[in-house]
Amino acid sequence: MASRMLLLALLAMACCRAIASDPSLLQDFCVADKLSQVRVNGFACKDPKDVVVGDFTFSGLHMAGNTTNKQGSAVTAANVAQIPGLNTLGISVVRIDYAPNGLNPPHIHHRATEILTVLEGSLYVGFVTSMPDNRLISKVVKKGDVFVFPKDLPHFQFNYGTDNAVVLAVLSSQNPGVIPIASTVFGSNPSISDDILAKAFQVDKTTVDWIQAQF
Repeated sequence: MASRMLLLALLAMACCRAIASDPSLLQDFCVADKLSQVRVNGFACKDPKDVVVGDFTFSGLHMAGNTTNKQGSAVTAANVAQIPGLNTLGISVVRIDYAPNGLNPPHIHHRATEILTVLEGSLYVGFVTSMPDNRLISKVVKKGDVFVFPKDLPHFQFNYGTDNAVVLAVLSSQNPGVIPIASTVFGSNPSISDDILAKAFQVDKTTVDWIQAQF
């Protein structure tokens, strides 16, 4: 009886382990076929005979982004949109440039954890945990430092210094997705009712209307 129970326990553990991990690829690669009309979770695969080296490469992360905008930051992405060969591989990378006082505003990657490495300058970075704590985990990071933003948690980066800053961030999705909190809430189309936003943020409607006008 004991040996039977042990066998059942081992089978249950093996089953849970199998379910908890991502499935292995069934082919060497699945280069995204951007012309396909097939709708799947990701992109349909291009015929391997049509795959070329350009499907696996991207040039552009050596170039500084244009930070002359309201936020003073610029994101240059290298995900499946730029590199079709990333399809199904679960990884992507971005370069982010920050002018002095530049901000990558609070946002969420709903499909990816992010690991950020500072290449130049220094940044104040952080993320906020979920309820009920809503704890801010933050730190000033400098050249060579690494910081991790867990999947689905609001996070930000701010260049408090007088010099430009540059980071390289790797994300655990071919298409991480991004939800900027402020512009999503106050810049939705159509707009969320100012009655709702005024009550949610505990401000008057005039303030809500002014913020919405910024987006």
